[in-house]
Amino acid sequence: MGLQARVWGARGSIPTPGEGTVRYGGNTPCVELRRTDGAGGTVILDAGTGIRALGQRLTRDAAGEGGTIDLLLSHTHWDHIQGLPFFAPLFGRGNAVRIWGARQEQVTLESVLRDQMKPVVFPVPLDELSAELSVQHVEPGAFTIDGFEVQAMQVRHPGNTLGYVLRPSGGKATLGFVTDNELSGGEYPVAPDWRRRFVEFLHGLDALVHDAMFAPNELARFAGWGHSSTREAVEVGLEAEVSTLVLFHHRPEHDDGMIDALLDQAREAVVECGGTMQVLAAHEGMELNL
Repeated sequence: MGLQARVWGARGSIPTPGEGTVRYGGNTPCVELRRTDGAGGTVILDAGTGIRALGQRLTRDAAGEGGTIDLLLSHTHWDHIQGLPFFAPLFGRGNAVRIWGARQEQVTLESVLRDQMKPVVFPVPLDELSAELSVQHVEPGAFTIDGFEVQAMQVRHPGNTLGYVLRPSGGKATLGFVTDNELSGGEYPVAPDWRRRFVEFLHGLDALVHDAMFAPNELARFAGWGHSSTREAVEVGLEAEVSTLVLFHHRPEHDDGMIDALLDQAREAVVECGGTMQVLAAHEGMELNL
């Protein structure tokens, strides 16, 4: 069986609504993943502002019936969790929402999520949600969720940030989700052979959704910020021999025209390197069938 992924938010750092971002969208990171055979539950990757519209869709489709949702968080920076308090299934009795992610130093994941819904900043505390909620810490390595096998790896970004590779249990289709990852520059607590192990982690993926926040000529000014350029995303995709690269986490300052230009440059870079990898730029509503 295969995988179907749908993008609900592809912007980085802060929502960017407006005339200049209509085609690629302004919502922050959120990707929905399902098995094409209908088995297993709903998997969501990150809870940026895109998760609000996804929650509304899930609530309509459920027609009052309870369901199980697995939410995998790459990390807890604001743009990756800011949509969670507005995720409608959390307010539905009979729903089960399981949240997976890394501990941040000595702070538990549950503490971070609870703090963003304290009464001083949000009217509904975490304890008053109607859904059954569980929070599970993730360490680098393998684990399983409903209908999926998952691999997690620490990536190069401030804070404890994870990249994920998912495949349906018993299936072959593979998708990598690596947002907020600095492929060069900066200093991070990773092993000297991290790049080699990272390429092995991604090797042969059907699709890789990867951080491509900066244009190549912007990168030097933002060393240590925890993000990659479009060119670097192409290079790691080619090195890992992935079939399709999806440029993700678009910079707030990049409008639709700029992303078009960066996509053209990325495709030209593939040709220059003698590769055949397909390159796409993530936009809200994009669907990948693997």
